[in-house]
Amino acid sequence: MELKPSAHRDTFARDHLPPPDQWPELLFDLPGVRYPDRLNCGAELLDTTVERFGPDRPAFVDGTGEIWSYGELRARVDRIAHVLTSDLGVVPGNRVLLRGPTTPHLAACWLAVMKAGAVAVTVLAAQRPLELAGICETARIRHALCDIRAVDDLVKAEVPELRICTYGGEGPEDLLSRSASHPEVYEAVATSADDVALIAFTSGTTGRPKGCMHFHRDVLAIADTFSEHVLKPRPEDLFAGSPPLGFTFGLGGLVIFPMRAGASALLLEQSGPRQLPEAIERHRVSVLFTAPTAYRAMLDGLDSHDLSSLRRCVSAGENLPEAVWTAWHERTGIPIINGIGATELLHIFISAADEAIRPGTTGVPVPGFQARVVGADGLPVPDGEPGLLAVRGPTGCRYLADERQREYVRDGWNMTGDTYVREPDGWFRYVARADDMIISAGYNIAGPEVEDALLRHPDVLEAAVVGRPDEERGQVVVAYAVLREGARRDAQAVASLREFVKAGIAPYKCPREIVFLDALPRTATGKLQRFRLRNAEAERAEAERAETDTGRSGADTGRTTSPSAHPLE
Repeated sequence: MELKPSAHRDTFARDHLPPPDQWPELLFDLPGVRYPDRLNCGAELLDTTVERFGPDRPAFVDGTGEIWSYGELRARVDRIAHVLTSDLGVVPGNRVLLRGPTTPHLAACWLAVMKAGAVAVTVLAAQRPLELAGICETARIRHALCDIRAVDDLVKAEVPELRICTYGGEGPEDLLSRSASHPEVYEAVATSADDVALIAFTSGTTGRPKGCMHFHRDVLAIADTFSEHVLKPRPEDLFAGSPPLGFTFGLGGLVIFPMRAGASALLLEQSGPRQLPEAIERHRVSVLFTAPTAYRAMLDGLDSHDLSSLRRCVSAGENLPEAVWTAWHERTGIPIINGIGATELLHIFISAADEAIRPGTTGVPVPGFQARVVGADGLPVPDGEPGLLAVRGPTGCRYLADERQREYVRDGWNMTGDTYVREPDGWFRYVARADDMIISAGYNIAGPEVEDALLRHPDVLEAAVVGRPDEERGQVVVAYAVLREGARRDAQAVASLREFVKAGIAPYKCPREIVFLDALPRTATGKLQRFRLRNAEAERAEAERAETDTGRSGADTGRTTSPSAHPLE
């Protein structure tokens, strides 16, 4: 498609979009995702919301209970935008790195970057100097707004010519001190609807992160598809959740969706499973965004907290096991809205809510999106057969100068890397990541199915299943499990778990080995890094081949390995 004239003076982002023939086909059939040629998503989320609902409605709440109204938020955002353009010399199209814990100040910085017509690159507070240096090099970043508490690693990254402006500190150079002398009104840059608004880097579950470029219209499209038609927020809702704003799941769930609906968001610096129930009770949260592992971890503490204010719970980031969905529903009465999204498409594109939810399935394409299951040849496979999930809609993959664009987009479809089954009535059921399928002695075994069986055991908090190379079977199933405190971690526990799994699924899917760990390897956003487990098993298989005198080949075994002794370390 032909791009509209850009408002960017720094054209780096547009210059490094993939060639047009490598773009996915974009769909604008849904009336709500047809936008004018000139569009600034920051102005739409903030200024238009103030016009619709008034300036006194609460926008953000921090962990102390301090409330920022929409009017106060707009004044702060506009002052920061003045600092960006007048003091720091940011011009439309410049990339601005944002770093800090989840706070209203970080959200205000993001909105200011939008209104200034720059490109936001929000990184995770957990990322280290080497990672930060790589992101800055890839995106050619020369400006950064950083929480004073998170600045040390950014300084250690030693990014050439990077100008860092901190906030939350003292002195006249602090962003908040600078902004106090500027006007409360800033006229948003009249960006094109298809000017790049943000570059989101993938979380690294499969290796080297990729920069995903999204337009101003994309930011609104995720609110006008999933949020509008599936989540259905209300202006009186209070959103909260665990994903950071550097993770597009968090950016959508904690900033874009509530603001588009005139609702408010509780932005917590500490938002793990231990903190969330207390925060929900204290602030009367009604909409919760978090990952399956957090829902599982919160189950033990539900009896001591009042969660009656919740009306919507959303899960994404990784597959939601049916066992977790069922346990949460039985304890709270709230059906979790499961969804699959991707950084490449910005947010959720398959989901279901309310009476449409079917535990154990993801759902149907969100209005505005299409999905199908295809074979290696790119052609649809019959319903009921597993294949690769292909998706298209109003958003899609545009990697920043990355040769992997050709792998992700094929024949106009975004290939998500997930194995799915489409049921005859159109529902989509998750099987595994494409590289998580285990082929053992001719059987196709989906790792997540085995994980779900393990998670049904009351002692298992987390589970990850991978294949280990095996000369006789091709691969054997190996499970990694995190157990409840006080649970046995010996050979008897291994035998008990294996028998439990065999009672729930076909015996050939049962793990040949079970490894107990204190924690599973995860990204900073909480996604499981199965590739690290696969790599560890491949190294172990190679070592065993070199030690042919061990006599262990083909035996059913259990390992009770401490993290310090495990090859992941």
